[in-house]
Amino acid sequence: MVHQQRSQARLSLSSDTEDIVPLLAPRLAYFAGVARTEHVTRAAQEMDVPQSTLSRAMVRLEQDLGVDLFARIGRTVSLTPAGRTFLVSVERALAEIERAADEVRADADPATGKVAFGFLHTMGSETVPGLIRAFRADHPRVRFSLVQNYGEAMIERLRAGELDLCLTSPVPDAPDLVARRLDEQKLRLVVPADHPLAGRKRVRLAEAADEVFVTLEPGYGLRRITDDLCQEAGFRPRIAFEGEEAETLRGLVAAGLGVALLPPPAFPRPGVSELTVTAPRAVREIGVAWLDGHPDTPPVAAFKKFLLSRRGSLLP
Repeated sequence: MVHQQRSQARLSLSSDTEDIVPLLAPRLAYFAGVARTEHVTRAAQEMDVPQSTLSRAMVRLEQDLGVDLFARIGRTVSLTPAGRTFLVSVERALAEIERAADEVRADADPATGKVAFGFLHTMGSETVPGLIRAFRADHPRVRFSLVQNYGEAMIERLRAGELDLCLTSPVPDAPDLVARRLDEQKLRLVVPADHPLAGRKRVRLAEAADEVFVTLEPGYGLRRITDDLCQEAGFRPRIAFEGEEAETLRGLVAAGLGVALLPPPAFPRPGVSELTVTAPRAVREIGVAWLDGHPDTPPVAAFKKFLLSRRGSLLP
């Protein structure tokens, strides 16, 4: 039987995909079932749907496409050339849907699901590995997708649905986010080892007013904190170099290229001296943030609860 274009097609050949997809999608699995069995009654039994429902769905599908997909002899059917072409793509699409469904179910599994977790670069060498190790003591098979970035970039990814939770600083204050303060971290004035201040243990930030600073780029939370603290100390810092990572800035300080306000290093860095800032109070708050109203999967809920339980003891 040669397939013919149906004269009463519901959609023209120029119809937009966005118009035709909602019409076709609900009937694709029915079509694949009938094509596999080549028998409407048997397909209806296997899919546990009324035969009349299945028959009407196939007629509507052919009407929507404007071509015959089946040649019919009684209750037995066989695919036309157009039907065979259509089946290849339908089976591929259904397999992809099944794969996607398996993936999201796996990510939500309480025991083996996944948490998309963002954090600041300065927390990657010690703080975050320690947190995950402690969490996995009770949840050994939960998986993590880890993202290191600066605060504003992580908030953007949180809003885009790419992250479930993020550790950031400053703690964000936005109507679409929920944020909780977890801890605070002292910042130090880092100077070259041969600097006149290097022999001191404590310093007022105003004493560095004439120094050249190396800082993170604008948009980083630590850069904003540095600017605010310098302003509070009565000066605007002269910036010589801007970078993206705290340990790179320490290297620039060690090379004698400036001074910097930085959190403590994971490991001592030779070539620099780290001074306690007595005034103004030089700290940065660390908090966890998530999208307001966003439902949590069981593994995300468990990790969120764990992080909140570490208030005041988040940092090593």
